[in-house]
Amino acid sequence: MKVTIDGQSIDVEPGTTILQAARMIGGDLVPPAMCYYSKLKGSGGKCRCCLVEVSKGSEADPRPMPKLMASCVTGCMDGMEVNSKSSARVTEARKSVTEFLLINHPLDCPICDQAGECDLQNLSFEHGNPKSRYIEEKRTFEPEDIGPNIQLHMNRCILCQRCVQVADQLTDNRVHGVLDRGDHANISTGISKAIDNEFSGNMIDVCPVGALTDKTFRFKSRVWFNKPYNAHRECTTPGCCGKTTVWMFGGEIQRVTGRKDEYHEVEEFICNSCRFDHKNVNDWVIEGPREFEKDSVINQNNYTQKLEKVTIDTEKNILLGRDIDRKKISMAAIPLTDKDQK
Repeated sequence: MKVTIDGQSIDVEPGTTILQAARMIGGDLVPPAMCYYSKLKGSGGKCRCCLVEVSKGSEADPRPMPKLMASCVTGCMDGMEVNSKSSARVTEARKSVTEFLLINHPLDCPICDQAGECDLQNLSFEHGNPKSRYIEEKRTFEPEDIGPNIQLHMNRCILCQRCVQVADQLTDNRVHGVLDRGDHANISTGISKAIDNEFSGNMIDVCPVGALTDKTFRFKSRVWFNKPYNAHRECTTPGCCGKTTVWMFGGEIQRVTGRKDEYHEVEEFICNSCRFDHKNVNDWVIEGPREFEKDSVINQNNYTQKLEKVTIDTEKNILLGRDIDRKKISMAAIPLTDKDQK
């Protein structure tokens, strides 16, 4: 099937969603996604960040779809034409969705461990409003230890439900989920329950905000002060790939995460033993530094790609000043005379 997104066409297999097709094309036209996760079955359709405009339904039925569609759960049709970033209607909708997500979100970025690799930061930077129209009181929750290595900050949660799906699909007994309804909905565990299974740490990796934090890394360092390296070890835990990213400060491993792709999704899930128990450099085979996208704060001033020289075409005198003035400033160019000494 052929689908066109922002004027760029691509052939896709039946069953491909608009978001998946956009990611195949790549670039700025890819819609943002806060709840969709390609590794988790049934994810998507909750945050509404990935709304797009379908200007042509298909070759068989060319009528446009009257409403904006969530690209993560809308399948492609042959001949479909989609407007993403090129549509003013889509841009306005994404701004509204971003404002809605930030209604109860606290300004924790200065102290949040997710700062620098937060999807909500990226979304609000592109689509957010610097001023808030929300005058009501934000809902608040106390931080909650939901396991030996995980702390929940419900104030920051946007209810994407990725952590619930991870527990459903990677473990045998999920003990947490979405409690209550409407504005009172929140993520929590059942009474007297704690999340304690071998793959619970993956909830930290899939969380798009700073709601689930690694207690072994809390307040140790900002992510842009760490150097990420790809590493692996022979892990004996069934289902664990043993391939990770270790974040080092000097010769110390401060945290271990799964390897993530350009859309911040882990390539393969890892166990808690790799994540929390092996912080010694000798435990790992270091493969080399990890590349990050050019605009990432983690990659600040450490771009792996070659940068082109920037040439400023302007008048010489604007940058250098007049030749006579530069000679006067240079003591070596103009020797000191008796007249100058007076």
